[in-house]
Amino acid sequence: MNEIKKPIQRGKLRQLLGKEYFILKRKWHWIFTKKKYANKIAKAEFENSVFTHKSLILRPLKDVEMYLQENKRTNLKIAIKHLNEIEIKPNEYFSLWKLVGRPTKRKGYLEGLVLKSGKIDKDIGGGLCQLGNLLFWIFAHSPLTITERYRHGFDVFPDVNRKVPFGAGATLSYNYIDLQIKNETNNSFVIKLWLDKTHLNGELVSKNKITESYSIEERNHQIRQQFWGGYSRHNQIFKITKKESHESEKMIVENHAIMMYEPFLENKK
Repeated sequence: MNEIKKPIQRGKLRQLLGKEYFILKRKWHWIFTKKKYANKIAKAEFENSVFTHKSLILRPLKDVEMYLQENKRTNLKIAIKHLNEIEIKPNEYFSLWKLVGRPTKRKGYLEGLVLKSGKIDKDIGGGLCQLGNLLFWIFAHSPLTITERYRHGFDVFPDVNRKVPFGAGATLSYNYIDLQIKNETNNSFVIKLWLDKTHLNGELVSKNKITESYSIEERNHQIRQQFWGGYSRHNQIFKITKKESHESEKMIVENHAIMMYEPFLENKK
């Protein structure tokens, strides 16, 4: 587990120009790539459930106004319309941002929670990282290969009622901080997404029933004090695949994040 350098504070203009540069670079790639991206709604109903997951939409967080959480529901509702029922055929890639597009006011997106340089902020389309987290967790429990995934460089909120291991998600920022997977199997898959009163729900279904089972395991979790005084958090996420009597494992992500809260506080009753 490597040491983490103290963050460099960059000016707003440099951040903006840098962001637009990487957005254009990704668009250029989309135009000239030979990769085949999934973009069609499934014509047939797939009935073989691979994995389901749900996450709470309104989650009270310290120093976060609840209207940002309410706006997140609207942003999620708009985004999942572009992803629901998309079929991922053999040798196709799934790109969240290529399907969703840029979140703008004109499209109906509202101001939501975002994290900038480890600090809580707000921006149009904020809150969509919840969608990235949900999809990552679902894809991790499937035969699909995660080819592109990013994690916040900061751990902002303590583990309160955490349902999945630290770092078992995917942060998003249009369009170069993306979540992408590749279907390297001979099977076809469809992602289903919907909202109910309290949760964002997702399910991955397949054309042909899969014979493997998948589980996720966190290993080598550490909290370390850095030479410059702050604390950092580290772990590894492994995917365990079981088929009949055979079992294999693979590390799918490794996380290194600067902690933005005191790591050794006692729980207060």
